Amino acid sequence: MLEKVMKNKVSSGIEELRAHPVRLNWQIKAVLPIAFVLVNGLLLFTLATVSWQDPQRHIVLVVAGAGAIAICAALLLVLTYIIQRPMIELQDKIAEVGDGNLNVSVGFAKRNDEIGDLGRNFNRMVAQLRESREEIERLHHTQMSRAEHLATLGELATGLAHEIRNPLAGIAGVVEIIGRDLPSTSPARAVVKDVRLEIAQINHILTDLLQTARPHPPEIRRGDLNTTVEHAVMLARQQALSKPIEIVLEKDPALPDVEHDSDQVHQVLLNLLLNSIQAIEGPGKITVKIEAQDDSAAIMVSDTGRGISAEHLPNIFRPFYTTKGNGTGLGLSLARRIVEEHHGRIEVTSTPGKGTRFTVLLPLQRTETPVVA
Repeated sequence: MLEKVMKNKVSSGIEELRAHPVRLNWQIKAVLPIAFVLVNGLLLFTLATVSWQDPQRHIVLVVAGAGAIAICAALLLVLTYIIQRPMIELQDKIAEVGDGNLNVSVGFAKRNDEIGDLGRNFNRMVAQLRESREEIERLHHTQMSRAEHLATLGELATGLAHEIRNPLAGIAGVVEIIGRDLPSTSPARAVVKDVRLEIAQINHILTDLLQTARPHPPEIRRGDLNTTVEHAVMLARQQALSKPIEIVLEKDPALPDVEHDSDQVHQVLLNLLLNSIQAIEGPGKITVKIEAQDDSAAIMVSDTGRGISAEHLPNIFRPFYTTKGNGTGLGLSLARRIVEEHHGRIEVTSTPGKGTRFTVLLPLQRTETPVVA
């Protein structure tokens, strides 16, 4: 009985399904980018959701996929234009700069974004490099002209020194004989003394000319700089005995030995001291101080003389430039050359009416130069 009832239920259910068939509902959704906007170099997408309930309309999916591919391709093109092309141009310009061409610039510097800032900075850097190279070339040309001038001067000075010294020696000998034969009461003895002084001055000028024309490299030895300076001060004091000038020396006992040519440094300091003596009119004071400054030994020569005006100060180290009526203009030029050959430098500060200070800086050790034991 139960079996019969179950069969009837199944049969009635099948009949009902045949009378009212069930329609299956498939829903497919796709998200499509329908627009994009370029803002500050970024692509912003507007997305839309589209639904299809018919599985047989798959062609819509194909169209959507094709649209997505097209948008990606457009995106790649835009990125290439925005970033890749400027970077390729920048690499090419950098290669040209590396080859020595400083007349280059990038075209994307006009853009108003970060890439444009990069281009403007690159163009500014190249312009600065170009100006620096022009300045270096100008200085090199000036140095070459100066070297040619000094070479010509050296040849001329050497020839003149020999041509003048030979007859000057004869004149000096004659003056000695005349002075020896003159009576002690003769007024001509004062004239002979003046002639001797003039002959000594000419010899001094010729010596400076020869040293400028034929400079000798320094013979570097490690020694006590205090002793070298002290000898120069002693000679300067002898020159100033007849003048009311006080020369004070402040040594530095803790200063280590300095690698230098004592004869040449002595010459530099004596020249500076004699200039200071000549710059003082009436009573005055010259102070020579030695001290260590970082990796250098400093020798400062200060005086209370008339000073040097600002218009003359930049030119005092030039050969034959002098503000003294009886000067040759070679002493400071020779002093600077000697100091520079010691890998040092010489500085000057001056106040008209108050005095001048020269500072000679010498390295404590010149490791790249062999030192004579």
